[in-house]
Amino acid sequence: MRLGKGTCGMRGLQGLAMIGVMFSSISLAMAATMDDWPQWRGANRDDVSTESGLLQEWPSEGPATVWTSFVAGDGYSGFAIVGDRMFTVGADEANEYAICLNADDGSVIWRQNIDERFTNKWGDGPRCTPTISGDKVFVLSARGTVACLNGSDGSVVWTQKLTDLGGEAPYWGYSESVLIDNGKVLCTPGGDQGAIAALDEKTGDLIWQSSEFTDPAQYSSIIVANHSQKPHYVQLTMTSLAGIDPADGSLLWRHDFPGKIAVIPTPIFFDDKVYVTAGYGAGSKLIDISNLEEPREVWSNKTMKNHHGGVILIGEHLYGYSDGVGWVCQDKTTGERVWNNKDDLGKGAIGYADGRFYLLAESSGEVVLIDATPAGWQERGRFTLQPQSEQRKPDGAIWVHPTIANGRLYLRDQEIIYCFDVSGP
Repeated sequence: MRLGKGTCGMRGLQGLAMIGVMFSSISLAMAATMDDWPQWRGANRDDVSTESGLLQEWPSEGPATVWTSFVAGDGYSGFAIVGDRMFTVGADEANEYAICLNADDGSVIWRQNIDERFTNKWGDGPRCTPTISGDKVFVLSARGTVACLNGSDGSVVWTQKLTDLGGEAPYWGYSESVLIDNGKVLCTPGGDQGAIAALDEKTGDLIWQSSEFTDPAQYSSIIVANHSQKPHYVQLTMTSLAGIDPADGSLLWRHDFPGKIAVIPTPIFFDDKVYVTAGYGAGSKLIDISNLEEPREVWSNKTMKNHHGGVILIGEHLYGYSDGVGWVCQDKTTGERVWNNKDDLGKGAIGYADGRFYLLAESSGEVVLIDATPAGWQERGRFTLQPQSEQRKPDGAIWVHPTIANGRLYLRDQEIIYCFDVSGP
């Protein structure tokens, strides 16, 4: 913009002020970043959003509600969000179904049945979070049907049953969220034919199964470890932490894990090391896989016993809920506890965005915003979900992880989906 001569005086100052406002607005727009959430735990499977410019404190009543929907059905499926479309999975009286909503207003775009309803004392319906790859949506039913759907209208491209690959659904149903990597759909049928299977992304045909790794399926989801020697897949079961070659499914390494009852949390990879944790007293451990032929235990302890709800790595510390101890900050190098808080919020799930943790209590439905820091618990806002589901079984809870995408916070309690505006001013 050119000012030219004669811009002195009040009109000139007003013009300069206007330019200042314009550039200030541009700077703020550039500073704030929005991000999609295309799969389980976000783009990198770590429950970390890269968004910025979000609310750093909430008003006393919590962030503003954008919309509330009651169409998700029964289940514990999380959300995949790309642009203005949200995908999740639910169940009616007969079927489990994938559903696509408008992320801006909650209206239904399409719905597609994928399997018969799964029933369980702790809650019926699906457990997976959809995975988005290009224009396709990939989901896994609790009974073990992997389905590839067209994102535009929900039409079925292909299906594959994990039981046809030698698998058997674990007690609480298949719960992992499939991983898409280099044209392959990675999933965990479990069993003697191979615990992990790679399917062709376009056809669903079997590419390979991990014949050397045959543990039964548990509830954790596979991650990609971008290892300095060789990228590979990492999965956690009741007895094993294992690394699998993407080329042919061969076993690259394995380490014992003391799982009990159920192993749920997703592994975390950093610096050629893998961190794992589980509840029921299993605890946590860090495995150094710098040498793939000889994985080495760095430490193992009971500091973090994360049943479910996830653990997040920020900087040099790990954060999550540990059974019996409460919310914990754990040093990643030593495994030692830095701080814990059992009094201010009950057991639940965790998400991260823009320097803050979003915590969701599974029993009360309280949602709390705290600083993401090893300095201790510093609360920045709190509210309680209303209304809450009357369809939830007595032994169930609010177990869906928080999702932060494009300036919005999305939460779920069975059939109810909540959308809140957490974008900054």
